[in-house]
Amino acid sequence: MAAPVGCDHYVRSCFLKAPCCGKAYVCRLCHDAEEDHQMDRFLVKEVQCSVCNTVQQAQKTCQECNVTFGDYYCDICHLFDKDKKQYHCQPCGICRIGPREKYFHCQKCNLCLASDLRGNHKCVENVSRQNCPVCMEDMHTSRIGAHVLPCGHLLHKTCFDDMVRTGAYRCPLCMHSAWNMEDSWEQMDKDMAQSPMPTEYQDAIVKIICNDCQTHCTVPFHVLGMKCSGCGSYNTAQDGGLIQQLQEPQQLQEPQQLQEPQQLQEPQQLQEPQQLQEPQQLQEPQPQEPQPQEPQPQEPQPQEPQSPEP
Repeated sequence: MAAPVGCDHYVRSCFLKAPCCGKAYVCRLCHDAEEDHQMDRFLVKEVQCSVCNTVQQAQKTCQECNVTFGDYYCDICHLFDKDKKQYHCQPCGICRIGPREKYFHCQKCNLCLASDLRGNHKCVENVSRQNCPVCMEDMHTSRIGAHVLPCGHLLHKTCFDDMVRTGAYRCPLCMHSAWNMEDSWEQMDKDMAQSPMPTEYQDAIVKIICNDCQTHCTVPFHVLGMKCSGCGSYNTAQDGGLIQQLQEPQQLQEPQQLQEPQQLQEPQQLQEPQQLQEPQQLQEPQPQEPQPQEPQPQEPQPQEPQSPEP
């Protein structure tokens, strides 16, 4: 193969003539980066030799100078590149980097996976037909390898590595643990044993949902985490508020209820004896009516006839 033309994506000795705009680019990725539209690789009909500049039908060797355009050539994808053990997967509809014998196509996932995942992965229908949940770039046609999580979802390998470096351990889509976390859970057990909760929270419990086994359970509350009673995972989410955490404070408030004896104000009924003032009506017996006696003391006044005797 002659000296390849410059391209960061592929090693080849020809230019693709874009069926959309007629311009010549080393590859479809270079075209898409420069233009405001995308090149359909399957519609490419012509290429231009980078040595003799002859425009000709897409093929592996130049018809004029016999230069090999690429060690590997796919007449379906019109892919020219150096040998990377590539192969064209008919169900996927595109070329994959092999070797072929180390991969198989999962019909349900609709994706080529490493042979060691045969019967050893969770199938998610058409999983590669969605974007990477980290970078939001296409997964199916990406030139970056895919990492299969235990939950069956896919990430770019580079995105997975970045996620791990940041301390994230859960799938961005379903929150399932992204790898075996048993060692981490054992360390959590030790940390919690050395960090007892304050007295007022020791009897507090909380409802949780486990992101790993989907179990709903009620467990003791702890600020470091809540452990699933089903699978032992700490990858859980709290479902509602704390339960029983306020019971003790409520007992302290109960004595305030002793203020209810203020109802003893009911002895205001004792004021009812004021009705005893009614005996004031006894004043009515001002039987001073015997005051008619007044004339009796006045009658002695006729002492005037007491004239001296002769």
